[in-house]
Amino acid sequence: MKFSTLSPCKLNLFLYITNKRADGYHDLQTLFVILDKGDMMHFETCDDDKVHLLTDFGFEVEKNLIYKAAMLLKEHCHYTKGIKISIDKVLPQGGGLGGGSANAATTLLVLNKLWDLNLDEDTLLKLGTTLGADVPIFIKGTTCFAEGIGEILQKKTVASKYYLVATPNCKVPTKELFASTDLKKDYPKRSYEELLNTPFENCFTKVVVKTYPQVQELLNLLSQFGQSYMSGSGSSCFVAFDTKEEAQNAKLILDKKNIASFVARSVSLSPTLVDLEQLKK
Repeated sequence: MKFSTLSPCKLNLFLYITNKRADGYHDLQTLFVILDKGDMMHFETCDDDKVHLLTDFGFEVEKNLIYKAAMLLKEHCHYTKGIKISIDKVLPQGGGLGGGSANAATTLLVLNKLWDLNLDEDTLLKLGTTLGADVPIFIKGTTCFAEGIGEILQKKTVASKYYLVATPNCKVPTKELFASTDLKKDYPKRSYEELLNTPFENCFTKVVVKTYPQVQELLNLLSQFGQSYMSGSGSSCFVAFDTKEEAQNAKLILDKKNIASFVARSVSLSPTLVDLEQLKK
């Protein structure tokens, strides 16, 4: 059986670290939105017992999150059939958009259906958390307020917007940011309502712009259209618009400066979950 679906990206509308945990991870508070933009993933069941990742990422397949997700599911369920997976990669890596995590989550969601495993959402969320802190939001596939390391998710409703998302020519290594003494890791833990009524911030921004002036330049450029923010711990930045036309017009200005960007809309349900609902029918 063949199945293709969009593996979407996310934005963090706000992001604060509230505590460093004994296990080395960090507690956070963030508001995730899912966008209707991402990588197209292709799956085909096969009769051998192997996971075939057909797309070459330039490093060992065993280190790829897509491969790890498929093997995790296979081992958890003692499943004996295989899968062929390929991907049309369009999202920037290291941009803070969660592309790799989304690919892993999409793999878990799709194989759960194609292999008739029938695992419930809670089980998939637990498996996803072992792969990475951003994987659970893509399994949930909707706007969420996240706490813990990102695995404690509460569904929320926020107005849908069109986002202009731009990525400068630099990659920001997350480990480097967490090691920085300039990173504030003790924001007060606040209620969702209090956070909504506080000017949004991303705790990583101040650290990133010190080392990567390209990010500051991009934030300044985007600020002519509205309040600009950095997403996650990566270099991608964004600004929100009420209409697609406004966002597209702003993108034209970035195009003239040869800045990589795209326009996408926030959605209440991930394209992956929409496609899987159609598969059921």
